[in-house]
Amino acid sequence: MNILLAEDQAMVRTALASLLRLETGFNVTETEDGAAALRLLKQQPFDLLLSDIEMPGHSGIELAQYVQQHKLSTKVIIITTFGRSGYVKRAMDAAVGGFLLKDAPVEQLVQAIHQVMAGKRVVDSELLLNSLGEQDPLSDKERQALRLAADGQSTSEIAAALYIAEGTARNYLSEAISKLSAANRIDAARIARQKGWL
Repeated sequence: MNILLAEDQAMVRTALASLLRLETGFNVTETEDGAAALRLLKQQPFDLLLSDIEMPGHSGIELAQYVQQHKLSTKVIIITTFGRSGYVKRAMDAAVGGFLLKDAPVEQLVQAIHQVMAGKRVVDSELLLNSLGEQDPLSDKERQALRLAADGQSTSEIAAALYIAEGTARNYLSEAISKLSAANRIDAARIARQKGWL
């Protein structure tokens, strides 16, 4: 089984890869961020993408959305330290096969891999309970604009990055601020990130 492991924390990635390589038939390719993982997904087939959720370049959910949109046969399992309700909902919408907390025992991860490869869905029960909370009010464009704003980009830089007019970028940010009852774009990004919507 060819596994692509996307994890930006070197120590976690190395430990996970070493543990997975102890399993018979697991071939693990490591990558340090979402951008590198996306390049590899475009270049070669993988049976499984095992991805962290928050990484530079692209999030684990964005990688899952790429797999879904391009109808790749790659199964996806997200691993995270964050039990935020918004993450689970967005992951399920992106047809993620598994969603586990990083502090789960490695035996549980290996079992989840086999279950997901057999076509089942595996979601940590704690995460599933948390996902019954509030609904994400943000559109994808508002989320993208907020993420760039949180990185300190100006409205014109956000517009350029999203290939939209500056006024449209301003509208996306205003909508997001309004929906989240935030004081400004930074406050809106903070709220969205806390809830797992960013």
